[in-house]
Amino acid sequence: MSKLHHALIMAAGRGTRMAPLTNIIPKPMAPLWGSTLIANGIQKLLPHVPQLHITVGYKGAELAKHVIELGVHSVFNTEGKGNSWWVFNTLMKKIDEPVLVLTSDNVTDLNIDLILDEYQRLGQPACMVVPVVPIEGLVGDFIHHERNLVLKLDRNDPAPTYCSGIQVINPFKINQLIEPMEDFGDLWSQLIQINQLFSSSVLPDKWFTVDTLEQLTKMNNQKA
Repeated sequence: MSKLHHALIMAAGRGTRMAPLTNIIPKPMAPLWGSTLIANGIQKLLPHVPQLHITVGYKGAELAKHVIELGVHSVFNTEGKGNSWWVFNTLMKKIDEPVLVLTSDNVTDLNIDLILDEYQRLGQPACMVVPVVPIEGLVGDFIHHERNLVLKLDRNDPAPTYCSGIQVINPFKINQLIEPMEDFGDLWSQLIQINQLFSSSVLPDKWFTVDTLEQLTKMNNQKA
């Protein structure tokens, strides 16, 4: 397979750490570089991925209108559900090919072709997380692996890389291998047990995540 056909941005969270801004608007609509946080991600993906999907939850109607106007192809309402609920309970579960998954607070530059090549090199597993080198002030699950096969994810046991919020998954394959669950942490744990969670050797060209108003201000003070 030489092309990625599907990507999904998870954008359902409440963004409590960005209050009071998120009391008024959903976190993905936070202002960034004259646009919005999620618009930045969408505009980078649309030229490369024919089908772009979004999950919404908190202030979902407002966010759905925003992303549809930006050219997103489908929106899944996951309000009140866990972050992996969509893998098992939407039409995405029927997709038997790689899906690039990101979070709406990722500000990143990706070489999608290189990431897809890496996914194929690793045998097209159920899930491949795309790691980053830890950045001071940003928390993440450290990745312990051997020849890319993930042995453990642990927020408190340091390793050279940690999870970025970016991954490539095969939803159909996941549904064949494990029972439905609502949390990606639980999903990853199950995949580790059956040797189906891998870590990419290809990292993003640029990566940051916006989780607080201070981090949003920092990004807005940088050039896009």
